[in-house]
Amino acid sequence: MYLLGIDIGTSSIKVSVVDIQTRKRIVTAQYPDEEVEIIALQPGWAEQSPEDWWQHAVQAISRLNAIGGFDPKNIKAIGIAYQMHGLVIVDKDQNALRDSIIWCDSRAVELGEKAFEEIGQEKCLHHLLNSPGNFTASKLAWVKHNEPEIYKKIDKVMLPGDFIAMKLTGSITTSIPALSEGVFWDFRKDELSKDVMEYYGFDQNLIPAIQPLFSVHGELSIAIAVLLGLPEGIPVAYKSGDQPNNALSLNVLRSGEVAATAGTSGVIYGVSDQLICDPQSRVNTFAHVTYSPAQKHTGVLLCINGTGSMYRWAKHNFAPNLSYETLNKLAATAPIGSKGLKVLPFGNGAERILNNKYTGAQLIGIDLNLHGQPEIFRAVQEGIAFAFRYGLDIMRENGMQPKVIRAGLANLFLSEVFAQTFVDVTGVPIALYENDGSVGAAIGAGIGAGIFESAEEAFSHHEPIRYLEPKNTEAYEPLYTEWKYLLNKAL
Repeated sequence: MYLLGIDIGTSSIKVSVVDIQTRKRIVTAQYPDEEVEIIALQPGWAEQSPEDWWQHAVQAISRLNAIGGFDPKNIKAIGIAYQMHGLVIVDKDQNALRDSIIWCDSRAVELGEKAFEEIGQEKCLHHLLNSPGNFTASKLAWVKHNEPEIYKKIDKVMLPGDFIAMKLTGSITTSIPALSEGVFWDFRKDELSKDVMEYYGFDQNLIPAIQPLFSVHGELSIAIAVLLGLPEGIPVAYKSGDQPNNALSLNVLRSGEVAATAGTSGVIYGVSDQLICDPQSRVNTFAHVTYSPAQKHTGVLLCINGTGSMYRWAKHNFAPNLSYETLNKLAATAPIGSKGLKVLPFGNGAERILNNKYTGAQLIGIDLNLHGQPEIFRAVQEGIAFAFRYGLDIMRENGMQPKVIRAGLANLFLSEVFAQTFVDVTGVPIALYENDGSVGAAIGAGIGAGIFESAEEAFSHHEPIRYLEPKNTEAYEPLYTEWKYLLNKAL
């Protein structure tokens, strides 16, 4: 018996089949092969087509079935992980009304900052644990202000994972973690935020039915079951934003535990049992997957927009014909500090850790006689690690003191240079796991469908495959100080 996990990423859609007994991945596939481009109609804008996500998911599942090694008719539940904060709006016939305004889009910053001031900063931080900032509610407000004819047609407001669940089942639901992710949730009253809804003038009917995150969010329709070769009526039993899902897949469930990822964006995500917030909203607090009114587990999230996207840009522009594995080996031939070359990796929209400012990505101190590909690619990885340290220091200001950070052995953590630099710069050991968002989504479906009694049971045999300790901290500390000076100058 199996579980199916679908991960709606910014770059591609990844799907995996997991064996219920062993919790191990049987087979995986993704679509498309090339990274999906982000539509940028204006500087600072970022959109993608929800219909493209759906078609790519269909193609990925088709590839999965073609690979074989399992009987699709034995899949018992479906789970979905998705890129966070994206705005998807549909009409009464469940048609997307416009492209999704995704997580790294900056257009709603001013609207969110105005709401923060007019609702009241103290009230927002106390009840929402965040500024409305550039999150989903503010993106919806942008549509209301700038595209009123589209806004009038909206039947329901969703996140990316909700849209895929709707396509699978015909049902539209949300959850407390999803609403908190959009900054629609009042943590003190445990209800939809009247402050946000009334300030922006949103009708409550725009919000889908609220259900527990681990629950049946709909059943696979006959037509879609035939299209995908899956059993009719199996439940979509889990939907989570990619970072809480990454934490789940790393068994980061208890207060004080911390996860990290370095994909398109970079994230450190720590679990707390307190309703804490950063006074400047540079790091953000959302309801964790295990949140309930009785057990208020929150996830404190540090996000850097330009990590994997920065590395991808460098690859495409400086070494388009080389693999990432080759680039990582090249980076390892350059010395610590990259011979003075510095990189600010902030070129993918306004950064929350920089108070929603946008510096643009910068390569600083290029010496035409010293710097080649090894120094460029090492400097990019070091700059990303410095950005993580900058954000982690903000988390430390807010009481998060990680003793160890768990991460999947994937994306930038596949690079020996990056993984060790991350540990050296932050001063925190890292445990690396066999980890994948689509696998986490599949196991989440098993929890939501009642196949596993709890998250703890589902991950009871989860062990790290590598463990890295700091060893070059003294060498990196002055380099980080120099980098921070350059960042402050750019700000």
